[in-house]
Amino acid sequence: MSEPAAVAVFAAYDHHAVETAAQAEWNAADAWRMKEDDPRFAKGKFYVCSMLPYPSGKLHMGHVRNYTINDVMARYLRMNGYNVLMPMGWDAFGLPAENAAIDNKVPPARWTYDNIAEMKAQMAPIGLAIDWSREVTTCKPDFYKWNQWLFLKMLDKGIAYKKTGTVNWDPVDQTVLANEQVIDGRGWRSDAIVEKREIPMYYLRITDYADELLSALDGLAWPERVKTMQRNWIGKSVGVTLAFPYEIDGKKEQLRVFTTRADTLMGVSFVAIAPEHQLAQHLAKDQPALQTFIADCLKGGVAEADIAAMEKKGMTTHFHVTHPLTGELVPVWIGNYVLMSYGEGAVMGVPAHDERDFEFAKKYGLPIKPVILPASWANKDPETVAEATAEPGPAMTIAPDAMTASVPRNDESAWAEWQPAFAEYGTCIHSGIYDGMDFTSATDAIARDLAAKGLGEKTTTWRLRDWGISRQRYWGTPIPIIHCKACGDVPVPETDLPVVLPENLVPDGSGNPLKKCAEFVNCTCPLCGKPAERETDTMDTFVDSSWYYMRYCSPDARDGMVDARNDYWMPMDQYIGGIEHAILHLLYARFWTKVMRDMGLVKFGEPFTRLFTQGMLTNECFYRDDATDGSSGKTRWFYPGEVEVKHDERGKLIGAIAKEDGRPVMLGGIEKMSKSKNNVVEPRAIIERFGADTARAFSMFAAPPEQSAVWSDSGAQGVFRFLHRLWTFAMQAKADGRVAQSDNARDVADDKALRFELHSTLRQAQFDYQRLQYNTVVSACMKMLNTLDGAHAAQTATITEGLGILLRVLYPVAPHIAHVLWNELGFAVAHGPIIDSPWPRLDESALVRDQIELVVQVNGKLRGTIRVPADADRSTIEAAALADESVMKFVTGTPKKIVVVPGRLVNVVA
Repeated sequence: MSEPAAVAVFAAYDHHAVETAAQAEWNAADAWRMKEDDPRFAKGKFYVCSMLPYPSGKLHMGHVRNYTINDVMARYLRMNGYNVLMPMGWDAFGLPAENAAIDNKVPPARWTYDNIAEMKAQMAPIGLAIDWSREVTTCKPDFYKWNQWLFLKMLDKGIAYKKTGTVNWDPVDQTVLANEQVIDGRGWRSDAIVEKREIPMYYLRITDYADELLSALDGLAWPERVKTMQRNWIGKSVGVTLAFPYEIDGKKEQLRVFTTRADTLMGVSFVAIAPEHQLAQHLAKDQPALQTFIADCLKGGVAEADIAAMEKKGMTTHFHVTHPLTGELVPVWIGNYVLMSYGEGAVMGVPAHDERDFEFAKKYGLPIKPVILPASWANKDPETVAEATAEPGPAMTIAPDAMTASVPRNDESAWAEWQPAFAEYGTCIHSGIYDGMDFTSATDAIARDLAAKGLGEKTTTWRLRDWGISRQRYWGTPIPIIHCKACGDVPVPETDLPVVLPENLVPDGSGNPLKKCAEFVNCTCPLCGKPAERETDTMDTFVDSSWYYMRYCSPDARDGMVDARNDYWMPMDQYIGGIEHAILHLLYARFWTKVMRDMGLVKFGEPFTRLFTQGMLTNECFYRDDATDGSSGKTRWFYPGEVEVKHDERGKLIGAIAKEDGRPVMLGGIEKMSKSKNNVVEPRAIIERFGADTARAFSMFAAPPEQSAVWSDSGAQGVFRFLHRLWTFAMQAKADGRVAQSDNARDVADDKALRFELHSTLRQAQFDYQRLQYNTVVSACMKMLNTLDGAHAAQTATITEGLGILLRVLYPVAPHIAHVLWNELGFAVAHGPIIDSPWPRLDESALVRDQIELVVQVNGKLRGTIRVPADADRSTIEAAALADESVMKFVTGTPKKIVVVPGRLVNVVA
């Protein structure tokens, strides 16, 4: 960076002037534009990136906190010799833009670009060290062209494929709904009962990478919580696939199911199949009641979470399959909770050992047969065990303890409530030749016997399903496929990419407007030249977020998705984002990276070396219910600025009134900052009142970055007072001549006590920066200022050294004031601008103390302090304690004993 520009001397701390001056200098120097292999940075590259935001139009202080965490890390690492890249972009496609377009009757493109401009304007005052030359906007053709290009490459290699998939269909609006648009089984706009429909969709074979996606987690420096969430989502299960034979229309068939609990096979009392299952559709042909039930099941959302939470309903088909080992007939039921996407759309019902099956059996009066003696019941009362594990029907012997009991089928006393122990592993009972076997032995034996009959085998399955990328929506990357009546589905030639999405359409909620856009739809088949139609489905926006961070590395590459610059910056050294993205975004990004690796586009298999999940910024909520104001029929949430709060004598919030009418509002508690509850704090207002440095520093000071923090105006005011004190102290020290940059300054080694405090605090701050505990970094800066404020006027050299340390420690957190004071105090002339200054050197010799201070107690009560040589032995310490006047007042004669805690205290027991 060039010589610092002249900065006007400020008589008092004016945060507007300070921050304007600092940013003007950074902008003039283009300070944040980074280049590869920059010789200024000996330690090489460090790529730190926050997850790109959706351009909603407004920032709140939660955003400021997230991006400040990134910024603090970037500035600290740059001071430590790293070539740090910190880019920014926009996750600009997606459903919210369509919804906003419908509400405002404008094209999503205009709404999106306006919001991007607004959010960039809001970011500017924060002073983030963003390299805007690398900005990426995912709704622009120069970005999404490469989504289309890689999709075609995946299609060519069989990674992308087409099949029918289940979607939410709104029969009134005649459109497909996203899961979040289905509310209580109804369309968000029409309120119509949503139906499930099967339509052709494109999928990516992420399951081909399931094993690697799972095993590679072990080598990632990620929070264990996130890795566990990904492991569970991938869901590797080792079990048995088995078949229940049946005959229908004179043909022998098999109903196949997968189970991880083959040891419970002898307890099967029913089989449940999905409403979409081929067998269900066949059996319903002659059963109107069954047809009606299936139709009802096909209503409601298709989200797995919704299905898991819904009431379990079923209906018998009056059809039976054959148990593969016993030959008994097992009734077939259709269940609304059975997912066609799990296994082959069928599950075996073992009510005694699966809570969901238990509830289903209780509801419909199906047999509940215990076949496992839980391991935790080994020492349980035999009579109780016998009752709870009795087989329905006549009395039976329960191996291995010869306990007997007899209960009627589904007896309420034995099976009134589900017990967690029922689902435990244990020992087989009521299972014939498998009695007495444990889980492993029984599973192996049952798998062996099934295989001998040709009715089963051990299998590994995955919860992970192939990624369906087709979205029946407008505002997304067009899928580059042309439908020709003669040639079928034809990929768009690479030379014709990108397939450009028209940006002038206005959705009205009645389906995808692309279908009505003849200019887009009508085209010519690239194979036969006949009239054809473009695919109107667009890609899932997770496609955009799966690789945008690589495009930052080579944003203007024309001949490929990425170029050699990507090899320099990637893999990313530190990724920062919320825990809400722990599964799908991160999983898809990892998959996408592995596909690019296998195609020779990148040289790495994992995109993010380290991951940090920041906590949320929260704030108090205020609202009124309908019954309170009788207005709109909905709960009204008030912005913090619209209420006047009341506190008790301890500062606890006890009430609030609306400023508009003076009437009370309800306290909604502390919640994540959210526009839905109007509890957001806008950064513009805070920056106007206190400045960007206060907003940044308080958002770091409020709590450790990984924890949630509560916004507090009074807390922000406290940080502002600290910055004001720092400014006043520094400028007064300059005016008094207590800041000397010349080589004639007195030897700083004379000020040992002062330098010990400064370098001790520096050591702690350095440690805290390295472990991302930025809240205690701010505390360290406050402590340093207190130390310097207590120095003698003659300690010029040490004050100079201390201010140089303090400003550099504070700089990553509050860069504007640190930058301007660095210039004002002459450090920039002597050492160069602060953004290029190295991290302050820790002087280990300053941490060696000639004397130490020890607390002195008498009978456990504090009576004073003493100073002794740092290397004093026990007898010297005891003598000094007894000679202290404050101790002599309370000790007469020889004390009973003296306890010395080295480096801390002396306790005299009189």
